[in-house]
Amino acid sequence: MSIEVHHLTKTFGTFAALRDVSLTVLSGELVAILGPSGSGKTTLLRIIAGLERPDEGSGPILFHEKDMARRNVGDRQVGFVFQHYALFRHMSVFENVAFGLRVRARFSRPSKQQIRLKVQQLLSLVQMEGMAERYPGQLSGGQRQRVALARALAVEPKVLLLDEPFGALDAKVRQELRRWLRRLHDEISITSVFVTHDQDEALELADRVVVMNQGAVEQIGTPDELFHHPKTEFVMSFLGQVNRFHGRVEGGKVLFASITVSTPRLEGAPAGHARVFIRPHELDLDLQENGRPGLKAFVLRIYSAGPTVRLELAAESGETFLAELSQDRFQALKISAGSTIFVAPRDLRVFGSGNGR
Repeated sequence: MSIEVHHLTKTFGTFAALRDVSLTVLSGELVAILGPSGSGKTTLLRIIAGLERPDEGSGPILFHEKDMARRNVGDRQVGFVFQHYALFRHMSVFENVAFGLRVRARFSRPSKQQIRLKVQQLLSLVQMEGMAERYPGQLSGGQRQRVALARALAVEPKVLLLDEPFGALDAKVRQELRRWLRRLHDEISITSVFVTHDQDEALELADRVVVMNQGAVEQIGTPDELFHHPKTEFVMSFLGQVNRFHGRVEGGKVLFASITVSTPRLEGAPAGHARVFIRPHELDLDLQENGRPGLKAFVLRIYSAGPTVRLELAAESGETFLAELSQDRFQALKISAGSTIFVAPRDLRVFGSGNGR
């Protein structure tokens, strides 16, 4: 089931929650809607589900080329998983999952035996066998989220929508569940859209990511496209760690933090003030100048717990920034706090002088 939304707007009073939003989700695709709080991502998800109505004049909402913009929730055949599970506390796990089947109209309601078999299959699918008689209060957060997902799948939706599905869980459980959800999605092959503010979650789980900011779409692409080829300054700064320098573009070169760098991206760029973005892992460190454009920096702090080492550095211009290197390279350089090193960028992005490059 494919989803298309065209030129959606949504206002609450004088606040514009969505501003001319369009996107397409392919059949069987897992798409993340990513953005900070207030970016409009949950409003967009709720409009797709039918829980909110777009403003008059908005374009169609197409499910497999059928306009659902004025259809109610029941007609859209969506399963919705809320951030805080919304399980019925007075019902067992079994009854929670069976609820959507039991409240169907009589002519479409499965028999008791069919419901029992369906619930058992779903509990097996979400790895909750043997817990059918427990109540939500007897489950962990991760287990409750699995029950919520099984309940959403019980009605055999064409589309699965998830609003911050792991937001209420601790970091380790979130990592385990998102890997599990990716495997589950591949197994059942259902069109899925999930909202998150967690960039790692979006980049690890999704086939494609919709990055939103202030009610508008900044960029849509695969995780690789967004991380390595950001089209806007917001996407560059929002995804992953990044160092930001103030500089100036002149003659196809950028000047910042006492160095001048030439890059093909700046060919034809107009002169003017610019903002330079460099990711920590795109900086090469050496104990001596190596002939490449670089700057002298002082090591302020070292964070070495983990697979890589992060250094907090200060340029002679006073700007502080981060660099990241492998443990082997760190050991070879024998860097310590207070050391002086030379830093050369392998790659950078410049925004503010004409278009971002």
